[in-house]
Amino acid sequence: MKVLHIDAEKYWRGGQQQAVYLYEGMLKSGYQCGFVCCPGSQLQQYFETSQLNYHCLAFRSELDIISAFKLALLCRRYSYNILQLHSSHSLSWGLLAKLFYPNLKLVATRRVDFPIGKNPLSAFKYKTKAVNKIVAVSDNIRRVLINCGVAAEKIAVIHSGIDLAKFDRAQVPENFYKTWNIPAESIIVGTVAAFAGHKDYPNFLKAASLAVKENPDLFFMAVGGGNLLPEMQNLAYELGLGGHIAFTGFQKDIGQFLKAFDIFVLASCLEGLGTSVLEAMCVGLPVIGTKAGGIGEMITNGENGLLVSPKNPIELSQAILTLAQNPLLREEYGSNALNSVQKFSKDQMIDKYLELYTSL
Repeated sequence: MKVLHIDAEKYWRGGQQQAVYLYEGMLKSGYQCGFVCCPGSQLQQYFETSQLNYHCLAFRSELDIISAFKLALLCRRYSYNILQLHSSHSLSWGLLAKLFYPNLKLVATRRVDFPIGKNPLSAFKYKTKAVNKIVAVSDNIRRVLINCGVAAEKIAVIHSGIDLAKFDRAQVPENFYKTWNIPAESIIVGTVAAFAGHKDYPNFLKAASLAVKENPDLFFMAVGGGNLLPEMQNLAYELGLGGHIAFTGFQKDIGQFLKAFDIFVLASCLEGLGTSVLEAMCVGLPVIGTKAGGIGEMITNGENGLLVSPKNPIELSQAILTLAQNPLLREEYGSNALNSVQKFSKDQMIDKYLELYTSL
């Protein structure tokens, strides 16, 4: 069994972290595997910095036959027999490579709960018999795939996993409050999410505006980068959140932010699973999430956090105020979060992938 991981994306988000966890876990356990990423990608930067072996191939489009041929040659040369395809673009690449090297087994991971696109190529990618297995990172994604016509027996559910000890040594810098202009004695409500449409930052910001009017001690932090960041900064200004919010941009060291937060919020309207919730739970934060995608598979309402309706800033603001005004409840939910997050370890995730590969 020789597995080649493929990720054709240039950016680094939760999916890339999951791919790296799996790759590093397999290497640590002595499995023969490799990784293909694109030149100039953040994955390439990570592998260079970490001194991990990788292959670099350019992937230019969904129909890039030349790069697919190069990928097939690479598989033949190193005798890879399973391709682990970590994104939709990667799946296209793997399917084309299989045309030149039919013996390859294909495993595709689906991390988003968007319905499969209506164009014929998207439908073909997930329904074709050339794909041996599709991994859904939540039960909700599995349901979405089945509703889109994907055969149920082709889908395996493997929840994303996190490094439970990742933030054990993280500390809040002494100048943290000064750096981000946070008033003393503030209750910090934070989120960690890319500025993408499905993360629904307007919901987060509108809820923040409503909550601040009732509790001026609240301070909000948005950790992440993305195309919508300038637009959301303007919206925050229009909502009168000046002095009550900080936009940090993309941050590599999110541990210091999570350790500074009092409450964590994920306001998404669509979400595959949302590993930022898991990372917040592993530092003992009470969490508020929407009833979207796989978020409800991590948060048990009234036990380790609160669940609210998507696209409902009034309901979200009330949940924020409930936790802000009740420190004992925050402590209880945070303690329960630490216990419940244990079942989402990266080691369990890796073991389940290895069982899947072995079955092929």
